[in-house]
Amino acid sequence: MQKQKPISTKKVREKAVLIGVDLYQSEYDFDSTMQELEALANTCELDVKGDFSQRKNFVDQRYYVGKGKLQEIEDFIEFHEIDVLVANDELTTAQSKNLNQRLGIKIIDRTQLILEIFALRAKSREGQLQVEYAQLDYLLPRLMGHGKSLSRLGGGIGTRGPGETKLETDRRHIRTRMTEIRRKLEEVSAHRERYRQKRDQQDIFQIALVGYTNAGKSSWFNTLTEAGTYEKDQLFATLDPKTRQLKLNEGFEVVISDTVGFIQKLPTTLIEAFKSTLEEAKRADMLLHVVDASHPDYKSQYDTVNDLIKTLDMDNIPQIVLFNKRDLHSGPRPVTNKPMVFVSSKNEDDIEKVKSILISQMKEQMTYYQIEVPSHEAKQLYDLKQHTLVTYLEFDEMTNKYKVEGYKKYRK
Repeated sequence: MQKQKPISTKKVREKAVLIGVDLYQSEYDFDSTMQELEALANTCELDVKGDFSQRKNFVDQRYYVGKGKLQEIEDFIEFHEIDVLVANDELTTAQSKNLNQRLGIKIIDRTQLILEIFALRAKSREGQLQVEYAQLDYLLPRLMGHGKSLSRLGGGIGTRGPGETKLETDRRHIRTRMTEIRRKLEEVSAHRERYRQKRDQQDIFQIALVGYTNAGKSSWFNTLTEAGTYEKDQLFATLDPKTRQLKLNEGFEVVISDTVGFIQKLPTTLIEAFKSTLEEAKRADMLLHVVDASHPDYKSQYDTVNDLIKTLDMDNIPQIVLFNKRDLHSGPRPVTNKPMVFVSSKNEDDIEKVKSILISQMKEQMTYYQIEVPSHEAKQLYDLKQHTLVTYLEFDEMTNKYKVEGYKKYRK
C-alpha cells in the first residue's frame, strides 16, 4: 500500500508585485517609500517577486501608471503567476477597478496595506474598533471598485475584517455599523478623558513617546517602566494606547505613554482613526522623540515625524530627541537643535542618561519651590517626593524641620 504524503500545514504566501510612480515634484523620497512598501508587504506576509516604478509629472488617472509600463507589469504578472498588485499610493476607485479588470488579480494600495497591518496588530477592543472603523471609512466610497474585487477574489491579503462581506451591496449596513463603532469609541474616549482630567487635577507630569514606526519606542517604554509591552522588530508593533507610571529621582511619579508609529504618506484618515492613541501625546507636557539612528535614512524619518507633529498641532510641546540604536549606528554622530541623547536601550548607562535628561528638561518646565517640613509631618515629606521633583532634602536639628527644595508642575 502506497504511503500517503503528509498534508503540509505551512501557510502559502501570496505572490505580490509592487508598483510606484515617482512624481517630479513630490515631497517624499521615492526610493525610501518603495523600500517601506516592501517592508509593509513583508509584514503582511506577502512574497514580493518584483517591483516597477515610473517617473512622471502626474499619475495616470485611468491605470495609475502609463500604458507601456502597464504592459510590462501585465507580462510580469503572467510569467510569475502573481496574486496581488500593491500600489505605493492611495488609488482612486476608478484606478483600482480598471487595474483589477485589466490584470484580473487583487489590487491593494498603500493605505489598505497599512490598514491590514493595523488589523493584525490591534489587540485591545478599542484598537480593533478603530481599525474596523478606518477600514469601513476607506472602503465605503470604493464599493464599486475595491469591494467588488475583494469579495470576488476570496481570501488572503485585503480581506481581513469588513472585506469578507459583499460590501458593494450593503452601504446602509456599513453606515449603521460605523455609527455604532463611533458611539462605542466615544464611550471609551469619555472614560479615557476622565482619567486625563484626574491626572491634570493631580498635576501629574505627562510624557509621550513618539517616533517613526520601528524606531524603538516600545523598547524604551519597556526599559523605563518595566511594563513588558509587545516589542518586536516590525512595522506598527504598537497600536493600542498604553500608559504606565514611571518613577524618577527616587520616587517622583510621572506618566509615560507609548503611541502608534508614524510613517511617510500616513493618510489623514488613519491619523483620525487612531486619535485616541495620539490624544495621549497631544495632552503631554513633554515628547520623547525616538529616532532609529542606525537607519540609513534616519534624518528623513526624523523630519517626517516632526512634520506630522506640526500637522497635529503638537509642535508647541517641548521635545527631547533620543537618537536610538547607538550600538548599530555607523558614520557621523547625529545632531539636532533640540535637547538630545545618543543611546541604546540595551546599555545600562544610557538608561540613566535618558532619565537624567528627562529630569533636567522637566525642571525647565516646572516651578521651583522651597519649603520646611516639621519632623512629625512624615506624610507630607512622602507626598513631596512622590508628586514633585525633590532636588534638596536636609534635616535641620536646630529647628527640628526638614528643608526641602524642588520643582513642581505648574497648572496650565
